[in-house]
Amino acid sequence: MTDRILVTRRVFPEVTERLRRHFEVEDNPHDRILDADTLAARIADKDGLFSMATDRIDAALVAAAPKLRAVANCAVGYNNIDVAACSARGILVTNTPGVLDDTTADQGFALMLAAARRVAESDRWVREGRWPVAASISWLGTDVHGAALGILGMGRIGQAVARRAAGFSMRVSYHNRNRLPASIEDACRASLVDMDTLLRESDFVMLTLPYTPNTHHLIGAAQLARMKPGAILINIARGGVVDDCALIDALRSGTIAAAGLDVFEHEPALDARFLELPNAVLTPHTGSATRATRMKMAMLAADNLIAALSGATPPSLVNPDVPKAR
Repeated sequence: MTDRILVTRRVFPEVTERLRRHFEVEDNPHDRILDADTLAARIADKDGLFSMATDRIDAALVAAAPKLRAVANCAVGYNNIDVAACSARGILVTNTPGVLDDTTADQGFALMLAAARRVAESDRWVREGRWPVAASISWLGTDVHGAALGILGMGRIGQAVARRAAGFSMRVSYHNRNRLPASIEDACRASLVDMDTLLRESDFVMLTLPYTPNTHHLIGAAQLARMKPGAILINIARGGVVDDCALIDALRSGTIAAAGLDVFEHEPALDARFLELPNAVLTPHTGSATRATRMKMAMLAADNLIAALSGATPPSLVNPDVPKAR
């Protein structure tokens, strides 16, 4: 009997066609998030789930899907999934690491440059027809070249950011749970420092670490106060790593100069106060949003789901103890 799967959001036709060669596929042709009740109803008789980072796969949803054997998340992060609840039921959980590192690092640099040179703010000025009245000392920004960049979280994406920083002659420091091997430090031209030193000495602070209970609100009012008054915060990690309320206060008061943000707490809901801040550059969680990279992510998620439901070990398994238990 053919396994049945649900694809929660619209994906590339090539991916859907590939999945249909293996499964009976129910998809969501509309690019909108399914609410919890709809998702629970549609997954009740499914063997597999092709999910997105915007889908909340909690214990209640797992309980509503008695046949579910695999969840393939089309994202590198999986804080939207209750992995413990899935593991307890013997459900395999997978993600899509590795294929989006460089694209996300590009987004981090784009946000850093845009915030430093006030690109979004000056773009609005030009569109409003106000350019002729700009004086020679208007729109003064911050140099990126030669500046001090501090990276919090030095995994694959953090390392990709550091490699780009070399082209701007930036001085790179990092803080991580574990020190990197000397060969990687040398390749990234990065030095390990404690978090307080990184916050105190960096002109730019880039967040590239995963969201976990231990990193919840890692950057709050106290940490923002330790940063330079002219510093700029860039978050391409996950919402929740930063206390959004504290960041809004810091941007309003001038505690820090600016921020470039691709992720937010409670997204897709957005604290409306961000919209009032000229010194915040905002993008809607598009760090991996190029056609090539999103295609690679979707195909890897498909690979994971095909392997999981056929009894093989998926390429990027989050809970490797589950197959042993099964």
